[in-house]
Amino acid sequence: MAAHYAISAAEDDSVIRQRLLTRTTTTRGEPPLKKLLKKFLAFAGEVDKDSNYADCEKLYKSFLQELGTFELPLIKTKAVVDANKREQESFKGLQAELTKQITQAQADIEDLKVQLEEGKIERQHKEECEAIRRLIGAQPPRSETQKALNDLEKELVILEAENTAAARTLDIRKKQFSLLLHVVDDLQSTIEDEQKNSVELDFMASTLGANSNAEGGNAAEPMAIDSV
Repeated sequence: MAAHYAISAAEDDSVIRQRLLTRTTTTRGEPPLKKLLKKFLAFAGEVDKDSNYADCEKLYKSFLQELGTFELPLIKTKAVVDANKREQESFKGLQAELTKQITQAQADIEDLKVQLEEGKIERQHKEECEAIRRLIGAQPPRSETQKALNDLEKELVILEAENTAAARTLDIRKKQFSLLLHVVDDLQSTIEDEQKNSVELDFMASTLGANSNAEGGNAAEPMAIDSV
């Protein structure tokens, strides 16, 4: 809930300023500055009247007492103001130092961020190198690898030689098979020719036999007639 004031904020500031100037802390009673002015005017008036010395001295002492009463708070106020100024200067120096420290801390934070990123990259590189090292460590020694490579090269040479020999053998077998096919073809042609000649010879033999039988029959028949 907002506070309700009998006077405005500007009037309140004016009252406070007036109280500070007149050294009054309350609205009751006569202000000290006004009382001091009355004491001074009474003393000055008594001096102007050429009164007796006792009355002037009495008013003078009363004025000095009132002046001392009025001056004491001023001295205290001045001490407070000086202390506040010193404290303000100290605060300014402290603020400047804090600002400097904050700026340095921000710069340190940025540097630490860069170092952190570099550290992450370096750690990643180390992990990659460690993984590669482990992978290399899992592999057999170079001597064994070289020996296995030499053995593979020897096997490759042997396989190439066997392949060459097999190719040569296959070429020879192709030529032999081609020659065999040619011989079989010639043999088959020969057999066919022989079979053809045999058929012709049988046909000729049968033809000649038939002719001989026919001629023999014709010669015997007249002889049978003659015997009857």
